[in-house]
Amino acid sequence: MELKFDEQGLIPVIVQDAQTNQVLTLAYMNQESLTLTLKDRLMTFYSRSRQELWRKGETSGNYQHLVSLTADCDQDALVAKVTKDGPACHTGSESCFTEQLFGEQEQEKVQLTDLYQLIKERKTSPKEGSYTSYLFDKGLEKILKKIGEESTEVVIGAMKADRQETVFEAADLTYHMLVLLVEMGITVEEVQQELAKRHVVDHKVKQETLK
Repeated sequence: MELKFDEQGLIPVIVQDAQTNQVLTLAYMNQESLTLTLKDRLMTFYSRSRQELWRKGETSGNYQHLVSLTADCDQDALVAKVTKDGPACHTGSESCFTEQLFGEQEQEKVQLTDLYQLIKERKTSPKEGSYTSYLFDKGLEKILKKIGEESTEVVIGAMKADRQETVFEAADLTYHMLVLLVEMGITVEEVQQELAKRHVVDHKVKQETLK
């Protein structure tokens, strides 16, 4: 395959999180930065403003490790899937794409991984007035207390056979569980892998302390 670089010798690269598929950034590569990326498996780009090569994370430590690189049908654009060591954006945001211009909010389906990333962003970049940032500021004890409260609310709703209340409280519990995962540095994927390993649907699993 022969890639098509533009008249400046550049090709656009869309960078995605390999675990969540979240779009992280749009950058450019020339032949040299592409070669270095493939050689070292660390995302290296070409800065059009500075007119020089730059390796993501070189100053911040937020390196992006290449998982896969795919060209489009015209071979003039690339998609790189990466695992990242920290926020993708220089602002501290997980992604450079945060300013929504349009969206039918009521029709959007919330994915747990997307919600997890948003919660994680509130931890790395606290926002004034944000309840999530408030929880992280108060710490683990506060988060655990809320999980206890929401668990009880789920039980109460279910005992009353109230579907609407149970759904509402289950959503609250799920949200607070995601806050706990972020606080402890545990990913949604780790939980999914644990469930898959257990075949939890067909087998009862007892927790045992590893010694």
